[in-house]
Amino acid sequence: MTDTGDGAGLCAGRVVAVTGAGRGLGRAHALAFAAEGAKVVVNDLGVGLDGAPASDSPAVQVVEEIRAAGGQALAHGGDIATSEGAASLVAAAVDGFGRLDTLVNNAGFLRDRMLVNLAEDDWDAVMRVHLKGHFLPLQHAAAHWRAEAKAGRTPAARVVNTSSGAGLLGSVGQGNYSAAKAGILGLTLVAAAEMGRYGVQVNAIAPAARTRMTEATFAETMAAPGEGAFDAMAPENVSPLVVWLGSGAACDGVTGRVFEVEAGRITVMEGWRPGPTIDKGERWTPTDAGEAARELLGRAGAPGAVYGA
Repeated sequence: MTDTGDGAGLCAGRVVAVTGAGRGLGRAHALAFAAEGAKVVVNDLGVGLDGAPASDSPAVQVVEEIRAAGGQALAHGGDIATSEGAASLVAAAVDGFGRLDTLVNNAGFLRDRMLVNLAEDDWDAVMRVHLKGHFLPLQHAAAHWRAEAKAGRTPAARVVNTSSGAGLLGSVGQGNYSAAKAGILGLTLVAAAEMGRYGVQVNAIAPAARTRMTEATFAETMAAPGEGAFDAMAPENVSPLVVWLGSGAACDGVTGRVFEVEAGRITVMEGWRPGPTIDKGERWTPTDAGEAARELLGRAGAPGAVYGA
């Protein structure tokens, strides 16, 4: 399952599936992969911001854009937060283009509430689409790639998961979204560790861009610039790194990493690491443990501010 080399571009010959690719970041990713020679499976359920069914599906429109530019693409309208829908996404790539090389998990929506007002249904819905909607496509794609590796066709497979600054630092009014996005980071690390032996690299991004999900929250700070100016919040700014992470030899050896991506800035996020430590060598009393904790906090760096705090 190495690149076949047909066409030109960083991803020539690769087959890429992008979830939630009808609009915003997903659409930008799909178009960017196609521009680099990939054949793209454009997944989108065609729902509104709250996850309710919309009147039209934008996946076909993105496919038409890709084909109009001379690329190859097909639309997939399955619900990737179900095992059947996730399996059919992998099948669509294999049946339609003969292979699957890269999975970009991007689908999501918001149901924002302060914690005391957050309904259980709103918690479950966001967890389902963001966290389960990452797990199931990843699981089915990983099973496919493991089978390929065991058959002697070790892939140069790539997964790019989509987290958020909310998952890294938290975000006021987004307890469900923050928890789901933090969960995606943990899932990324485990998948990278488990699937490396089968030729699979798994990374995550925490993007900031103007999309349907963010435009209401950041309306004042994320407005499009005047003509000719750099649009710092355009979704297209995020896609180049995603394309690189989804490529073959170009990103070889990069796995288990998290990148924050915004405008022209890329940052490697270093995550939880051991900080100051005191080892008493025996059990603490509550008072002594508290005094030790105070001392350690005085030597530790300050945590990043929660968004919206």
